[in-house]
Amino acid sequence: MDAIAREKPRQGFAGLWNISFGFFGIQIGFALQNANMSRVFQTLGASMDDLPALWVAAPLTGLIVQPIIGHLSDKTWNRLGRRRPYFLTGAIFAALSLLVMPLSPAFGAPLIFAAAMLWVLDASLNVSMEPFRAFVGDMLNTDQHSAGYAVQTAFIGAGAVVGSIFPYFLEQLGVSNVSPDGGIPDTVKYSFWFGAVALFTAVLWTVVTTKEFSPEEMTAFGEVAEADDTQPLRALAAKSYLSCILWIVAGAVVILLVEMFGLQKEMLLLGGLLKAYGVLSAVAIAMARKGQAANMLSSIVGDFSGMPEVMKRLALVQFFSWSALFIMWINTTPVVTQYVFGSTDTASVAYNAGANWVNVLFTVYNGVAAIAALALLPVLSRKFGQVMTHSICLMLGAFGFLMFFFVRDANTLLLAEVGIGIAWASILAMPYAILASNLPQAKLGIYMGLFNIFIVVPQLLVATAMGQIMLWLFPGEPIWTMLFAAGSWIIAALAMQRVRTAIPQEADHA
Repeated sequence: MDAIAREKPRQGFAGLWNISFGFFGIQIGFALQNANMSRVFQTLGASMDDLPALWVAAPLTGLIVQPIIGHLSDKTWNRLGRRRPYFLTGAIFAALSLLVMPLSPAFGAPLIFAAAMLWVLDASLNVSMEPFRAFVGDMLNTDQHSAGYAVQTAFIGAGAVVGSIFPYFLEQLGVSNVSPDGGIPDTVKYSFWFGAVALFTAVLWTVVTTKEFSPEEMTAFGEVAEADDTQPLRALAAKSYLSCILWIVAGAVVILLVEMFGLQKEMLLLGGLLKAYGVLSAVAIAMARKGQAANMLSSIVGDFSGMPEVMKRLALVQFFSWSALFIMWINTTPVVTQYVFGSTDTASVAYNAGANWVNVLFTVYNGVAAIAALALLPVLSRKFGQVMTHSICLMLGAFGFLMFFFVRDANTLLLAEVGIGIAWASILAMPYAILASNLPQAKLGIYMGLFNIFIVVPQLLVATAMGQIMLWLFPGEPIWTMLFAAGSWIIAALAMQRVRTAIPQEADHA
């Protein structure tokens, strides 16, 4: 009986569904944001040059919010539980942002108001999203982690499809896609309002249908409910200030290069973030040396500098994986319109036909990801192990990017999206399943939040340095970005093999 009591209850399909269904709504919110906010900004008077500065909210809020929420959720326990209070709070504010965003033209400074709402929306979505990663690890045994993250990935894909296609769907039903007074079209308004309801309802479903394990139950399962906060403090106190100085110098060099060579101003953000981390690290070390009690700053900085080996190795994979994704999201439209549809004139019929086809391509890869997460990844994982499965999927995705470099037929590119969709499914599932099975349960939230840094940093680098590289090497030739993307996923697939030696149970699949 005691052995049985120490096992977490196995979840059937209904349980796996309930645990991750909230992610379906969250991803609808992200899809509506990603697909429509540039349109909203331009409708409200923003120029193309303004868009990067307005969009900086997305990576910056993720970089700041996710480690903080991870740290807090690890230490929370109240009537709602450990992670669910954050699901619900984030969903409420995200839904309110989606409801209010289309009303921006009614305010005195509509562009500023819309930008502020994007910050609130993205921060709120991150507040809801981050604990969901740890929630799967909390609720499932190790042998169900792959299945749990596969179901979560399926909901991510399904939510992205619904959020991406909904404005087009409304237009087909006769809803106006053009506002006569130059404001936000009805298709966008109604999509945002639908998204608000869908997001809140989906998250509420998970909150109502799940019950988190109490600290006492987690202890009974043999998992430590409370983290040892003294270990990060001891590690910080033993560190020198040299690394802090190097971070600050690196940031200063980036800023100096921007000024000296007239680089894109967005790179100033990268320099500022490097300097800020150096300063915060120095503050955390100073507090630890003075013997101050553990606090959020010392815990986050200490845990980041002392990441477990498996997380360090996965971080490199994650960096190159997400570099390719952001290259794709930024450059697919100019590549398809210029090389497949033969136009760079945004007012031409050919260009707009190509831009619409990109929506179809993105819908396909998200749909493939939803199917692959449930039908393909579990089969490959059982046969080859999680590490090899992820490498295989990344190589399939790299082949998809290479097709963009050589193929000039719109329909054939649908095949490229199949490979990209399989890789996308694996990126959303395999690294998190590996982490959940190999990290201390008491710190699963903070480690999942810190892991997000290796999603955000590539986004910032692609948004800043990639544009500068293309201006230097391939001006006016965006097709080369797809070669960079393919190379990034090949590097990630090879780097994944280094993860194997840090995971004992992968030896059976070696």
